Amino acid sequence: MELEKIRNLSDEELVHQEKTTSEQLFRLRFQVSLGQNDGVKKLRQLRKEIAQIKTVAKERELGIRGAAKEPVSEKAPVAAVTRQNATTKKRGAR
Repeated sequence: MELEKIRNLSDEELVHQEKTTSEQLFRLRFQVSLGQNDGVKKLRQLRKEIAQIKTVAKERELGIRGAAKEPVSEKAPVAAVTRQNATTKKRGAR
């Protein structure tokens, strides 16, 4: 699933998609361990998809990006400037 499609899912759909993908990953790992399947590419793809789903969920939790239908908040540029200032202060203190 593409990242844009993941971002367009609602919170409930994200949870459902994560559970479904985790279950697929479990079953595929089980098949690989039994020697029934050689799905290394599929394993990598499923792990990546789970990571993307968890990232989108955490972004929403922290308010970094809005939910699927909410506008993106204006706070993101401020956080970037704050991080940049903190880095500059650290360099000057050396």
